[in-house]
Amino acid sequence: MTRTVLSVLFTLALSTPLHAQDTTVNDLKAKIFDAKTVQQRFTAGLRHCSELNGTNFYFQPRDRVLNLQDYHQSLENFVSEGVFNPETKRPWTKQDADARLAQVTVQARADQANCALAASLPFLQKKLDEMQQQAPPPQGTTAK
Repeated sequence: MTRTVLSVLFTLALSTPLHAQDTTVNDLKAKIFDAKTVQQRFTAGLRHCSELNGTNFYFQPRDRVLNLQDYHQSLENFVSEGVFNPETKRPWTKQDADARLAQVTVQARADQANCALAASLPFLQKKLDEMQQQAPPPQGTTAK
């Protein structure tokens, strides 16, 4: 019984580094896929990455970068002036403005993360290539 447990533990110990490397390779492949997806879906926004630092967000309908503080001030002006909000079909309220500000704040963080991910693509691909070159060939195959 003890030998069986020890042999199972020994087998697991030997296979762990290979499994960990497979996981790392798979994680890298997933990040590369995500980065390529960002490059395809956020193409217009990527041109503005130098400005997308968490304090600004990309406003796709106008292909512009807007500052969060300036946007917040505009929303407050809408509320105080009773400007019509087309989304709610009534004048802007403080709650509407707060909700919209929360949305664009999240968007600013997402834009910043998208830019970082897209910028990391060459590094991720290089790292994956290095890992795949170092990996032993799969069992059951012969070197040619």
